Amino acid sequence: MLYMVFRELYIRYFHKLHTISNDCSGVLGLCILFERLLQVREPQLFLHLRSHGIQPIRFVFKWLMRAFSGFLAPDQVLLLWDRILGFDSLEILTVLAVAIFSYRRENLLLVNTSTGVEAILADLTPLRVVSLLQLVLCTRS
Repeated sequence: MLYMVFRELYIRYFHKLHTISNDCSGVLGLCILFERLLQVREPQLFLHLRSHGIQPIRFVFKWLMRAFSGFLAPDQVLLLWDRILGFDSLEILTVLAVAIFSYRRENLLLVNTSTGVEAILADLTPLRVVSLLQLVLCTRS
């Protein structure tokens, strides 16, 4: 039964994360959306990272490709995937990625290297998906 559920998720949504296409709901479209959202929601952070030659998408791409599986705690991954079904869209992955950058903003502004950013974003297991999504969806920039 579990296999059939995951199979349906893959057929309906996750295959888009593993194919290169011009579909805006595919992985490339989500990457573009992430950069635009980050630039709008966190302009200071975006400029800080870019001024040091740090590409934020470099850290986010692996999260998107795996729909955060293996990065968040299992119960949080399921909550996130439930939101994918609820919104009928993979864009919620991008919203969560922006929320993580917003949540870790203060620490990210203190580092000037990719290694520093990677260290700050290394452990996502303590994060709570619903709270982070509310951070972006329910507040104004």
